[in-house]
Amino acid sequence: MSLIDLCLLSIGLAMDCFTVSIACGVILRRVLVGALLRIALLFGLFQALMPALGWMGTTHFAHYVEAYDHWIAFALLAYLGARMIRSAFSSEEEHHFNPLRLGAQLTLAVATSIDALAVGISFACTGYATALSLARPLFIIGVGSFVLSVAGHLLGVRFGAAIARRLRPELLGGVILIFIGVRVLLSHLLA
Repeated sequence: MSLIDLCLLSIGLAMDCFTVSIACGVILRRVLVGALLRIALLFGLFQALMPALGWMGTTHFAHYVEAYDHWIAFALLAYLGARMIRSAFSSEEEHHFNPLRLGAQLTLAVATSIDALAVGISFACTGYATALSLARPLFIIGVGSFVLSVAGHLLGVRFGAAIARRLRPELLGGVILIFIGVRVLLSHLLA
């Protein structure tokens, strides 16, 4: 793959991270550098890790991954989205979804990167024969997801106050996560 192809692939894979990061920024309404960097690092790490796992598992587990990856991503995103929506309608002291929690961040990172497993499978089928040959594409994918996650978070913080005045941020975030899950599911079922 050319550098341009890899950059476009990175952007495509990072769109879910970007969207979820916007939702996190809307919920937080402020820039917390530590949280911002941790979310972006986790998103970048998992977006790079999943293709590596897909590439490694191609010979042994490809048919299992391809058959269920979209259901796993949908279930995780729908679960988190439903929790966020429920949180939007609970009292302040009952709020359960917190994008600052490591568990929530890890779940979001895994859920948004599961579709990248298929990219790893395609890497194995398109001539990436060694782990060393994967270094460049995985680096580009990870950096692209990191950068777009930071940008999304900052956009969410920037416009979050205006959005929060009109509706509950957790409601918007939950709807976004469920929408992404449904989109992942439908893209695989209708393909």
